[in-house]
Amino acid sequence: MNFYTTSVSLSLRSSLSLLSHSATSHSFSPSAGVLCFSELFFVKEPRDVIVLRKDAVVLDCRAQGEAPVHVRWLKNGSPFAESERAYLLANGSLFISEVENRRGDQSDEGLYQCLAQNKYGAILSQKARLTIASKFKCPLTVTKCPSQYQSACQIPRLITVLPTGVLQIQGVEQRDAGNYRCVAANIANRRRSAEAALTVTPGERKSADPRPRIIAGPQNVTVATHGSVLLECVAVGNPRPLISWSRADHKSIDVYNTKVLGNGNLLISDVKHEHGGVYMCRATTPGTRNYTVAVANITVLGEPGSLTRPRAGTGRFVCEADGVPRPRITWLKNGEPIHSNGPNNFE
Repeated sequence: MNFYTTSVSLSLRSSLSLLSHSATSHSFSPSAGVLCFSELFFVKEPRDVIVLRKDAVVLDCRAQGEAPVHVRWLKNGSPFAESERAYLLANGSLFISEVENRRGDQSDEGLYQCLAQNKYGAILSQKARLTIASKFKCPLTVTKCPSQYQSACQIPRLITVLPTGVLQIQGVEQRDAGNYRCVAANIANRRRSAEAALTVTPGERKSADPRPRIIAGPQNVTVATHGSVLLECVAVGNPRPLISWSRADHKSIDVYNTKVLGNGNLLISDVKHEHGGVYMCRATTPGTRNYTVAVANITVLGEPGSLTRPRAGTGRFVCEADGVPRPRITWLKNGEPIHSNGPNNFE
């Protein structure tokens, strides 16, 4: 199905868990004559955290299973080296007494995971990103209606602020003229952008344009599962164009996790693998067959899921990642690297 609106306007999340964040093994007890199970699982996993430089932070990790359970930490996929400033607590959590923001490997910023292991196997927690709050820039983009489309701007006024920070003003009026700036704030700082001036000039009514013009179209995006994606689409024309969305593969757009923001911006939340594909924004002049199309591709990063296979069967795990430069993929079994012994290596 298509979404119709009108508009004229100014890692892979890696919860790489071995056996679904739990490891279950079993043994047969001759004396008891029963099959006994022992499970290793996380009671608490680390979460993303933002801290100020020089502050202390605790990354939680608590695992439960048959003792002894040993816990160690990984940072950016490599073993984490303890020090007087950063060390494990008795419950397995990682404590950093004074967060540092130095260059290179000396910085505490990064992705952290805890690895719990007992005699039955090992489990790897979800990744937690530690971010050090610092100064930032606040860019401002203002898109206004070109002079040749001023007649199309005489429509009901609508102001939309997108999750990406973009400000859209539909139906520009004289009172909208002025200096605009955005203000960004976090726990460490508050910053104002440079000003951008919006000038509104009276426009003469033009004859109907043969084809609408998309002045802000969707961009290709890569997203992890359960994330969100915003595809922007802003068009101008006379008369004002209708905006609709569709998929290039002709599949229906998920109406339960998708909504339109403002007059043409498509927001997809809780992204799943089936949301991946090419999306088309189509701006059509009402009552005609004149239209303009802009397209963008959504790439959804995959992550492995648990499998149960009989002995001598075949197991296949899928892992997808994207980035610049292209990331290198490695696999761990019980926390240890896997080396391919087949005719082909990992690609």
